[in-house]
Amino acid sequence: MDRLIYTAMTGASHILQQQAAVSENLANNNTPGFRAAINTFRAVPLEGEGLATRVFVVDSVAGADFTPGTMEPTGRDLDVAIDGKGWIAVQGADGKEAYTRNGSFQVTTNGILQTRSGLNVMGDSGPITLPPNAEITIAKDGTISTVPTGAKPAEMVKVGRIKLTNPPEIEMQRGEDGMFRRRDGNAADADGKVTVVGGNLESSNVNAVESMVNMITLARQFDTQMKLLQTADNNAKSASQLLNINA
Repeated sequence: MDRLIYTAMTGASHILQQQAAVSENLANNNTPGFRAAINTFRAVPLEGEGLATRVFVVDSVAGADFTPGTMEPTGRDLDVAIDGKGWIAVQGADGKEAYTRNGSFQVTTNGILQTRSGLNVMGDSGPITLPPNAEITIAKDGTISTVPTGAKPAEMVKVGRIKLTNPPEIEMQRGEDGMFRRRDGNAADADGKVTVVGGNLESSNVNAVESMVNMITLARQFDTQMKLLQTADNNAKSASQLLNINA
Protein backbone atom coordinates (compact mmCIF):
# COMPACT_ATOMS: atom_id res chain seq x y z
CA MET A 1 0.00 0.00 0.00
CA ASP A 2 2.96 2.28 0.61
CA ARG A 3 3.94 1.98 -3.07
CA LEU A 4 0.34 2.62 -4.12
CA ILE A 5 0.03 5.87 -2.15
CA TYR A 6 3.28 7.41 -3.40
CA THR A 7 2.80 6.34 -7.01
CA ALA A 8 -0.81 7.55 -7.17
CA MET A 9 -0.05 10.80 -5.33
CA THR A 10 2.86 11.84 -7.54
CA GLY A 11 1.16 10.47 -10.65
CA ALA A 12 -1.88 12.71 -10.10
CA SER A 13 0.34 15.73 -9.43
CA HIS A 14 2.41 15.33 -12.58
CA ILE A 15 -0.59 14.53 -14.75
CA LEU A 16 -1.76 18.07 -13.96
CA GLN A 17 1.63 19.40 -15.07
CA GLN A 18 1.47 17.40 -18.29
CA GLN A 19 -2.02 18.76 -18.93
CA ALA A 20 -0.52 22.25 -18.66
CA ALA A 21 2.07 21.34 -21.31
CA VAL A 22 -0.61 19.96 -23.64
CA SER A 23 -2.66 23.12 -23.04
CA GLU A 24 0.36 25.21 -24.06
CA ASN A 25 0.66 23.22 -27.27
CA LEU A 26 -3.01 23.83 -28.03
CA ALA A 27 -2.67 27.54 -27.22
CA ASN A 28 0.12 27.78 -29.82
CA ASN A 29 -1.78 25.90 -32.51
CA ASN A 30 -1.80 29.08 -34.64
CA THR A 31 1.68 30.36 -33.69
CA PRO A 32 3.92 30.35 -36.81
CA GLY A 33 6.85 27.94 -36.57
CA PHE A 34 5.85 26.59 -33.14
CA ARG A 35 7.29 23.21 -32.18
CA ALA A 36 5.08 21.01 -29.99
CA ALA A 37 6.56 19.87 -26.67
CA ILE A 38 6.79 16.14 -25.98
CA ASN A 39 6.29 15.02 -22.37
CA THR A 40 6.85 11.61 -20.79
CA PHE A 41 6.42 9.97 -17.40
CA ARG A 42 9.21 8.12 -15.63
CA ALA A 43 9.55 6.35 -12.29
CA VAL A 44 12.06 7.65 -9.73
CA PRO A 45 12.76 5.61 -6.54
CA LEU A 46 12.71 7.62 -3.31
CA GLU A 47 16.15 7.70 -1.69
CA GLY A 48 16.64 8.17 2.04
CA GLU A 49 14.93 6.91 5.18
CA GLY A 50 11.70 4.98 4.74
CA LEU A 51 10.50 1.93 2.93
CA ALA A 52 12.26 0.94 -0.27
CA THR A 53 8.89 0.47 -1.97
CA ARG A 54 8.33 4.21 -2.31
CA VAL A 55 8.54 5.31 -5.93
CA PHE A 56 7.72 8.72 -7.35
CA VAL A 57 6.25 9.40 -10.79
CA VAL A 58 7.97 12.32 -12.53
CA ASP A 59 6.83 14.22 -15.60
CA SER A 60 9.77 15.18 -17.81
CA VAL A 61 10.06 17.04 -21.11
CA ALA A 62 11.58 14.58 -23.56
CA GLY A 63 12.10 17.32 -26.11
CA ALA A 64 10.21 18.87 -28.98
CA ASP A 65 8.57 17.60 -32.12
CA PHE A 66 10.73 18.99 -34.93
CA THR A 67 8.38 17.87 -37.71
CA PRO A 68 8.07 20.81 -40.16
CA GLY A 69 4.77 22.62 -40.43
CA THR A 70 3.16 23.61 -43.70
CA MET A 71 3.98 26.79 -45.60
CA GLU A 72 1.17 29.31 -45.72
CA PRO A 73 1.37 32.23 -48.20
CA THR A 74 0.87 35.67 -46.67
CA GLY A 75 2.02 37.99 -49.48
CA ARG A 76 3.81 40.11 -46.87
CA ASP A 77 7.37 41.24 -47.65
CA LEU A 78 8.52 40.84 -44.04
CA ASP A 79 7.31 37.25 -43.71
CA VAL A 80 9.72 34.36 -44.37
CA ALA A 81 9.53 30.61 -43.81
CA ILE A 82 12.47 28.24 -43.45
CA ASP A 83 12.56 25.83 -46.39
CA GLY A 84 13.40 22.49 -44.75
CA LYS A 85 15.60 22.31 -41.67
CA GLY A 86 17.19 25.33 -40.04
CA TRP A 87 16.64 28.22 -37.65
CA ILE A 88 16.50 32.00 -37.65
CA ALA A 89 18.92 33.58 -35.18
CA VAL A 90 17.54 36.29 -32.88
CA GLN A 91 18.81 38.18 -29.86
CA GLY A 92 17.10 36.87 -26.75
CA ALA A 93 15.92 39.02 -23.85
CA ASP A 94 19.15 38.05 -22.03
CA GLY A 95 21.23 39.44 -24.89
CA LYS A 96 22.39 36.00 -26.01
CA GLU A 97 21.61 34.33 -29.29
CA ALA A 98 18.44 32.26 -29.55
CA TYR A 99 16.66 30.52 -32.42
CA THR A 100 13.16 30.44 -33.82
CA ARG A 101 11.22 29.21 -36.86
CA ASN A 102 8.76 32.10 -36.67
CA GLY A 103 9.70 34.37 -39.56
CA SER A 104 7.07 37.07 -39.05
CA PHE A 105 9.12 40.27 -38.79
CA GLN A 106 8.49 43.94 -38.17
CA VAL A 107 10.59 47.11 -38.38
CA THR A 108 10.80 49.48 -35.41
CA THR A 109 10.70 53.26 -35.68
CA ASN A 110 14.50 53.14 -35.37
CA GLY A 111 14.75 50.84 -38.38
CA ILE A 112 15.70 47.69 -36.43
CA LEU A 113 14.38 44.40 -37.81
CA GLN A 114 12.60 42.45 -35.07
CA THR A 115 10.31 39.51 -34.53
CA ARG A 116 6.67 40.14 -33.64
CA SER A 117 7.59 39.54 -30.00
CA GLY A 118 10.17 42.36 -30.09
CA LEU A 119 13.41 40.35 -30.38
CA ASN A 120 16.13 41.69 -32.70
CA VAL A 121 16.80 39.57 -35.78
CA MET A 122 20.50 38.76 -36.01
CA GLY A 123 22.60 39.33 -39.11
CA ASP A 124 26.16 38.41 -39.98
CA SER A 125 27.50 41.10 -37.64
CA GLY A 126 24.69 41.71 -35.15
CA PRO A 127 21.16 43.16 -35.28
CA ILE A 128 19.97 44.31 -38.71
CA THR A 129 19.13 47.97 -39.27
CA LEU A 130 17.10 49.06 -42.28
CA PRO A 131 16.89 52.53 -43.87
CA PRO A 132 13.58 54.41 -43.56
CA ASN A 133 10.99 54.62 -46.33
CA ALA A 134 12.41 51.78 -48.37
CA GLU A 135 10.93 48.77 -50.12
CA ILE A 136 12.32 45.59 -48.57
CA THR A 137 13.13 42.35 -50.36
CA ILE A 138 14.37 39.17 -48.65
CA ALA A 139 16.22 36.72 -50.91
CA LYS A 140 16.34 32.94 -50.66
CA ASP A 141 19.64 32.99 -48.73
CA GLY A 142 18.32 35.57 -46.24
CA THR A 143 19.94 38.58 -47.91
CA ILE A 144 17.94 41.76 -47.29
CA SER A 145 17.93 44.41 -49.99
CA THR A 146 16.14 47.74 -50.09
CA VAL A 147 15.01 50.17 -52.75
CA PRO A 148 14.41 53.77 -51.62
CA THR A 149 10.93 55.08 -52.28
CA GLY A 150 10.72 56.44 -55.82
CA ALA A 151 14.00 54.83 -56.90
CA LYS A 152 14.43 52.34 -59.71
CA PRO A 153 14.78 48.59 -59.01
CA ALA A 154 18.32 48.77 -60.39
CA GLU A 155 19.21 50.97 -57.41
CA MET A 156 18.62 48.11 -54.98
CA VAL A 157 21.09 48.11 -52.07
CA LYS A 158 22.07 45.14 -49.92
CA VAL A 159 21.77 46.09 -46.23
CA GLY A 160 22.40 42.77 -44.49
CA ARG A 161 21.67 39.08 -44.32
CA ILE A 162 19.60 37.17 -41.78
CA LYS A 163 21.71 34.68 -39.86
CA LEU A 164 20.40 31.22 -40.70
CA THR A 165 21.73 28.22 -38.76
CA ASN A 166 21.19 24.47 -38.68
CA PRO A 167 22.68 22.87 -35.55
CA PRO A 168 21.75 19.22 -34.86
CA GLU A 169 18.25 19.01 -33.41
CA ILE A 170 19.50 16.88 -30.52
CA GLU A 171 21.56 19.89 -29.37
CA MET A 172 18.52 22.18 -29.23
CA GLN A 173 16.35 22.78 -26.19
CA ARG A 174 13.43 25.12 -25.58
CA GLY A 175 13.79 27.90 -23.01
CA GLU A 176 11.12 29.37 -20.76
CA ASP A 177 10.63 32.18 -23.29
CA GLY A 178 9.73 29.67 -26.01
CA MET A 179 12.96 30.27 -27.93
CA PHE A 180 15.36 27.43 -28.67
CA ARG A 181 19.03 27.45 -27.70
CA ARG A 182 21.96 25.07 -27.92
CA ARG A 183 22.37 22.92 -24.83
CA ASP A 184 26.00 24.00 -24.41
CA GLY A 185 24.99 27.69 -24.49
CA ASN A 186 27.24 28.51 -27.44
CA ALA A 187 26.08 30.35 -30.54
CA ALA A 188 25.64 28.27 -33.68
CA ASP A 189 27.56 29.05 -36.85
CA ALA A 190 25.75 30.40 -39.88
CA ASP A 191 24.85 27.74 -42.45
CA GLY A 192 24.77 28.84 -46.08
CA LYS A 193 22.70 25.78 -47.04
CA VAL A 194 19.64 26.99 -45.10
CA THR A 195 17.18 28.86 -47.31
CA VAL A 196 13.96 30.80 -46.79
CA VAL A 197 10.82 31.43 -48.81
CA GLY A 198 9.62 35.02 -48.79
CA GLY A 199 5.97 35.96 -48.42
CA ASN A 200 5.25 32.77 -46.48
CA LEU A 201 5.03 31.61 -42.86
CA GLU A 202 5.42 28.11 -41.50
CA SER A 203 2.42 26.91 -39.54
CA SER A 204 2.63 25.32 -36.08
CA ASN A 205 3.17 21.55 -36.13
CA VAL A 206 0.69 21.01 -33.27
CA ASN A 207 -2.00 18.45 -34.13
CA ALA A 208 -5.08 19.93 -32.45
CA VAL A 209 -7.12 16.71 -32.62
CA GLU A 210 -4.30 14.62 -31.18
CA SER A 211 -3.76 17.15 -28.40
CA MET A 212 -7.45 17.14 -27.49
CA VAL A 213 -7.46 13.33 -27.32
CA ASN A 214 -4.34 13.53 -25.14
CA MET A 215 -6.13 15.97 -22.81
CA ILE A 216 -9.06 13.56 -22.42
CA THR A 217 -6.67 10.64 -21.78
CA LEU A 218 -4.80 12.61 -19.11
CA ALA A 219 -8.09 13.57 -17.42
CA ARG A 220 -9.07 9.90 -17.22
CA GLN A 221 -5.64 8.98 -15.89
CA PHE A 222 -6.03 11.65 -13.19
CA ASP A 223 -9.40 10.17 -12.17
CA THR A 224 -7.78 6.74 -11.96
CA GLN A 225 -5.03 8.02 -9.66
CA MET A 226 -7.58 9.65 -7.37
CA LYS A 227 -9.57 6.40 -7.19
CA LEU A 228 -6.39 4.55 -6.26
CA LEU A 229 -5.80 7.02 -3.41
CA GLN A 230 -9.37 6.47 -2.21
CA THR A 231 -8.81 2.70 -2.37
CA ALA A 232 -5.63 3.04 -0.30
CA ASP A 233 -7.51 5.17 2.24
CA ASN A 234 -10.34 2.63 2.49
CA ASN A 235 -7.85 -0.23 2.90
CA ALA A 236 -6.07 1.66 5.67
CA LYS A 237 -9.35 2.27 7.51
CA SER A 238 -10.33 -1.39 7.17
CA ALA A 239 -6.93 -2.49 8.47
CA SER A 240 -7.28 -0.14 11.46
CA GLN A 241 -10.71 -1.58 12.29
CA LEU A 242 -9.35 -5.15 12.15
CA LEU A 243 -6.46 -4.23 14.44
CA ASN A 244 -8.86 -2.61 16.93
CA ILE A 245 -11.04 -5.76 16.97
CA ASN A 246 -8.04 -8.02 17.56
CA ALA A 247 -6.83 -5.70 20.32
